[in-house]
Amino acid sequence: MAIPKAERLMNLALCLMNARRPLSKRELRASIEAYASLDGGPGGADEAAFNRMFERDKEDLRELGLVIETGESPLDGETGYLAKRASNRLPELALAAEEAAALALAARVWQQARLAGAASGALQKLRAAGAFGNNGGAAEGSPAREEEGRATVLEPRIPAHEPSFDKLMLAARERRPVTFAYRRSGAPEPGTRTVEPWALECWHGHWYLAGFDRDREDARVFKLSRIVGQVRTRSGGFTAEVPAHVDVREHVARFAGEGATATARVRLRRGVGWPLRTKALAEKSAEGEWDEVELPYGHGLAADLAEFGADVLVLGPEELRAEVLAHLRAAAGVKGAETA
Repeated sequence: MAIPKAERLMNLALCLMNARRPLSKRELRASIEAYASLDGGPGGADEAAFNRMFERDKEDLRELGLVIETGESPLDGETGYLAKRASNRLPELALAAEEAAALALAARVWQQARLAGAASGALQKLRAAGAFGNNGGAAEGSPAREEEGRATVLEPRIPAHEPSFDKLMLAARERRPVTFAYRRSGAPEPGTRTVEPWALECWHGHWYLAGFDRDREDARVFKLSRIVGQVRTRSGGFTAEVPAHVDVREHVARFAGEGATATARVRLRRGVGWPLRTKALAEKSAEGEWDEVELPYGHGLAADLAEFGADVLVLGPEELRAEVLAHLRAAAGVKGAETA
């Protein structure tokens, strides 16, 4: 039975870290079961397979942060490898209370995601190292432990219930484009989007993805709750440059109209449209059953207004009125009608 790669990497790391001198590839092959199980003598086909496997494993360990040094093996004079403990020992962790809280909150994001076990294990290791203060080693029933319990009775949580969360997170990390069906606000049917995902962020209780929309050739944000069906990864890499800093909230706010310098004047039927009224810059009564409201105007306002149908009337600007009418016609399945 083949030995899992994770076990093979762990055995190689332990062997290199416990060595007192550089070990040659010949010695490592004889010491590690996964390598020794490759039959064949030196110079044979299995020797080449071992060399390829060892080089991949060595690079994987280095990517994981293990510092591997080279030197001459005194046993056979060949190039040897060694991972000194001093070079691979983490410095003492000293997190401020705010840093520890932020780290714990970030780990709780994974409570509904696939890395819940890894996040929990990471927190346990940090607590054992004293990263969360001196209470980590306090005995049960001690004042320190009781104080810790009181401090965590009320704690913020960031759920990740959206089915697409895991796949989008991995695609963003691995820089792989994705395709998914996305239902825009006011659209009768979802449309297919091909996106190069940059980053995910939770904002106002909802998860958003920021990335490069290949079809529109521009940056876009997507609300995960509006993704329909499966997210599928595509072959190939990114075609657009990823910004050095991706501020998902800035993108969401821009597309939601927050921070906009332009304003719009709309009439709302009295007693409806409370989500819009909370953003109002000014509000006054108008004739009949209408109120006149002044709102910040930015990308996304047309979709918000269209959701209220006949209970909203756009007074200006004219381009916003045209956008709202386009949303309403799309929802009704009307095509090619003249703008009212």
